[in-house]
Amino acid sequence: MVTTGGVDVRLVREHPTEAIVRLYRTAGWWLDHYDQAHIPPMVHGSFAFVVAIDEESGATIGMGRCLSDGASDAYIQDVVVDPDFRGRGIGRRIVASLLDACRAAGILWIGVIAEPEAVAFYERTGFLSLPGHVALRYSAED
Repeated sequence: MVTTGGVDVRLVREHPTEAIVRLYRTAGWWLDHYDQAHIPPMVHGSFAFVVAIDEESGATIGMGRCLSDGASDAYIQDVVVDPDFRGRGIGRRIVASLLDACRAAGILWIGVIAEPEAVAFYERTGFLSLPGHVALRYSAED
């Protein structure tokens, strides 16, 4: 757990569904037909799930998660900070916590697929592009 600047950044195995859905909506990653029942197993099933809590209001203002088998590769995804709290280093702290969890398990190959506007953010946290590689997504209906 890291607490500075009135924001508590911590690893969790469970967290209120409504807070997670609100952050997904803020990022534009939640569609109305998605099932909120998937949130608790998603949080619990992630290799690492980090939330940022505003200590004054108690509100969940950021999150991020990491998927991994716990032994080899890991992938960071779903990093989002509430727009009212951006620019304060909270996203960097979320990513740092996820990286710490990976390194503590001996996982050194850690990837992320970034939206174009987030590339510079991830580069500042130590990620480099992989020339000659292209991110792909299965095109099932959302």
